[in-house]
Order: sequence, then C-alpha cells, then structure tokens
Amino acid sequence: MTRDLITRARAGDGEAFRELTEPYRRELQVHCYRMLGSLQDAEDALQDTLLAAWQGLGGFEGRASIRTWLYRIATNRCLNALRSASRRPAKEWDVPEVEPPEPTRLGEVVWLEPIPDALLEGAMDVPLGPEARYERTESISLAFVTALQVLPPRQLAVLILRDVLGFHANEVADMLDSPAERAIVAKFVRAYELGDVDALVGLLTDDVSISMPPIPFEYAGRAAVARFHASLLGQGRRYDLVPTRANGQLAFGLYLRSPAGGIRHGTGLLVLTLTGDRICAFTRFDNSVLPWFGLPRSLPSR
Repeated sequence: MTRDLITRARAGDGEAFRELTEPYRRELQVHCYRMLGSLQDAEDALQDTLLAAWQGLGGFEGRASIRTWLYRIATNRCLNALRSASRRPAKEWDVPEVEPPEPTRLGEVVWLEPIPDALLEGAMDVPLGPEARYERTESISLAFVTALQVLPPRQLAVLILRDVLGFHANEVADMLDSPAERAIVAKFVRAYELGDVDALVGLLTDDVSISMPPIPFEYAGRAAVARFHASLLGQGRRYDLVPTRANGQLAFGLYLRSPAGGIRHGTGLLVLTLTGDRICAFTRFDNSVLPWFGLPRSLPSR
C-alpha cells in the first residue's frame, strides 16, 4: 500500500502524497511546536516540511520509514528556523491605566505560545520508541517546552528525538546529518590536525567554552579558548582525530602523534556542541572512555 502511494506520488499524484503524509501531520506539527515553542512558527515549519517532502520524494530511498524520513525533514527545517529566525520580540505592558509593580525578573522565552489540546488529539497517542524518557503529558507542558527553548538547537533536537519520541541513537544521528555539519567537521578536523589555532578559532562562537571532567578547569570565551588550544597544540604537538558520536553529538578520539612517527597514543575524547555552523562548546574526557566508543587505546604508526 505504502509503496503504491509512493510510486503514485512520485508521478505527481497529489492525493497519493496526502494519503502518504496525512497520518503523520498532527504529530509532526507537535514536534515542530516542541522545537520552536511557537504555534505559528510550528505551522510554518510543518508547511515547509511537507513542501520539501513533496519536492524530495524522488530521493526517498526507503532505508527508513516514511515517518522517520518526515521527522528528519521536519527536524532540520526547525533547526534552520532556530538558526536564522529573529524570534518574536518582547512587547511592552499593554493593560491601560494599570501600572504593574517591578517584576521579579525578565523572562527569556518571550516567543512562547500555547497549543490547543484539540491539536494534540492523535499526536499524543503515537507509540513511543524504547529510548523515550518523558511522559506524554509532561513532554507538552508549558514548563517543559519553555525549558527546551534555552537549549542549543542540536541539543534540543537530540533531546526531543531521543528522550521524548524514543528514536534510537543511530536514527537520530542519521536525521541530524547535514551538509552544514559535514562542512564544519571537515574544517575542524583540518584545523586541529594541522595545529592551526587561528583557523580553529574562526569556527567558534564568541561565548564558546571548554570543560574537562573530572578535571575542574573551564575556559569561557574565544580568547580563553584560543589560549588553551595554543598551549595544547604548541611546540609542534599534533593529533590525529577519529570520529564517533556521544550523547547525540559529534565527538572525536584524540591520538597524539609521536615525533618519531611511532605509535599514536589516545589522550582522550573531545565532544563538540554546535550552534548553527559554529562550535559553542568543547567537553574533553580522559582516555579511559575511549573503549566505550569502540576506539582503541592507541593507533599504529603512520
């Protein structure tokens, strides 16, 4: 049935495309709402998703289900919106003839909008994957959606896809793989392996940070992070990077090259947090974690 609908939709049958996607429309709208916190923005992202799916159906290879494929498109449309959007600005107090007392604090998520329960019907009873960690009602509460909005975009997407919807880690990694990510990975690996601190710093946000548990040292801001990497990569010290993923994020095993070209010993794991096409955080772990990711303690000489 699904294969027939795909064939017809690829041939330009709009009704077949509607039958193919309509079962997922409501849950995709709720997914976009969780990511964006705004019902209006969610509806825009949903329409962009369906348009992209219609235009890209010829490229659907069937390696994942239609539902997973649609979630991939929707998630990346929302990430694009988060990276580029000027969110709805704060507005002035507008109750005539009422002067409010001084507020305790100012809220951060001023673009938050409610979603009617009527739009949740059919979206909240979909089967959740085994990775889901949140109850359905909790995952759509205003408090939960508000908390999501202050997360970096990719971390937000990973949390929703894994802990709310229960997709497997490899499915999430496939959904979030994008040309922008591949581009920054290539630039980062080249800069790090060459010891090019200036090129590395060019990939960072202004408020980038480094932490390295269990060592309590932390560095915040581009200048501090630049100094740290200058010391780490100074005196001709060079590393080879082996890619992996951790916590739904890009990660690399770090292997120190021997000056004599001998065995390259693993020194740790570096996990990157991205925002848009920039790196906003590094988290370094010692080499004891390398085997957890199927990475060797050392690499043979080159």
